[in-house]
Amino acid sequence: MALEGLLKPELQQVSTGRALVLRTFFISRVGGTIAGCRVLNGAIERSNRVRVIRDHRVLNEYGIGSLKREKDDVKEVREGFECGIRLENFNDVKEGDLFEAYRIEEVKRTLS
Repeated sequence: MALEGLLKPELQQVSTGRALVLRTFFISRVGGTIAGCRVLNGAIERSNRVRVIRDHRVLNEYGIGSLKREKDDVKEVREGFECGIRLENFNDVKEGDLFEAYRIEEVKRTLS
């Protein structure tokens, strides 16, 4: 149908992975706290947004400022690997926090 092209697409959150914060490091030259994490399942991608969960409560959602594996910037870290994650505009990361990563996908709407 011709009208389907006029409908705004729906935005849908797609979970990509979860990571557990094992240690935190404050690095003054980057001006923030780096979370040393292990990816529990899925994958964490540089373009993801992250939901920070502490004590079974969602604190907020943030973009990923940097994603490193050892000393290298990477686009993705897969399940079972460790990485460093710096969140944008959030430095109050604590050991034991859970990062739930997701991406936003556009889904075309139909009239049916």
